[in-house]
Amino acid sequence: MSTETLQHKIDFAVSLRVTNANPNGDPLNGNRPRLTFDDHGEITDVAIKRKIRDRLMEADEKIFVQTDDRRAKDDRYKNLRERADAALGKVNDKTDPKDYIVKACKQWIDVRSFGQVFPFKAKKGEGGEGESGVSIPVRGPVSIQSAFSVDPIQLVSTQITKGTSLEGDGINRQSDQMGMKHRLDGTATYVFYGSMNPQLAERTGFEDVDAEAIKDVLLKLFENDESTARPSGSMRVVERVWWDHRTKSGKLSSAQVHDIIRASMKPDGTFDKDKLNHKDMPEVEVTPGF
Repeated sequence: MSTETLQHKIDFAVSLRVTNANPNGDPLNGNRPRLTFDDHGEITDVAIKRKIRDRLMEADEKIFVQTDDRRAKDDRYKNLRERADAALGKVNDKTDPKDYIVKACKQWIDVRSFGQVFPFKAKKGEGGEGESGVSIPVRGPVSIQSAFSVDPIQLVSTQITKGTSLEGDGINRQSDQMGMKHRLDGTATYVFYGSMNPQLAERTGFEDVDAEAIKDVLLKLFENDESTARPSGSMRVVERVWWDHRTKSGKLSSAQVHDIIRASMKPDGTFDKDKLNHKDMPEVEVTPGF
């Protein structure tokens, strides 16, 4: 495997199957599954990147943006600033942004993949008068789009009760013993698209081995991701389409690639390989999910 930065543009797509689960709750709508205005289901790009980060961390890759309930076993930092300060040194108005970006990208695969903004407020005694802090942006070469269901979905809401209350007299039912659960009804197929940009890869040091790491975890996004909203087996990756252009600029635009992929998609979430074949794109790979 080459250790130089990514040299070829890559487009990819992943189809997902969701069965009687809540793939991505909307906190502004009672945690119901996210819906577009035309009733298609949505899984945000942020949620997808969270799963990619978690799977990469399970593969022993170093991750900067970790969650409080899922951290590397040797990580004891309370927040992102503590993690950054420990690895890169404290940021102040004298920090060289270019040097900081190089170190951050070398340290964490999610930073050199997705990019990151390091917006650090100045602590007391740091910076000059009126100094409010330092913001260092990193633009990553890997872009992930939100996933949308192929067809409109139906939602089901269920009233639930608990046998005990956090407080109360133990006789009368309390408000915290009542609740609601929401899920989509039946089975729905979702698909999302992504790409890898070799020009931006040169800036962050994103290498072929990093592309392969992400390529691998796309097949098992929902392993070790079970919850009451997403029971074990209720979400799965159906297939991954991987399109290596073999050039930096790409043989087709990403929009053209997406059109071809959409036209090749079957109702069950699999892809018609004959329709994916294109005279300019012989390197397409279609791989079943884990």
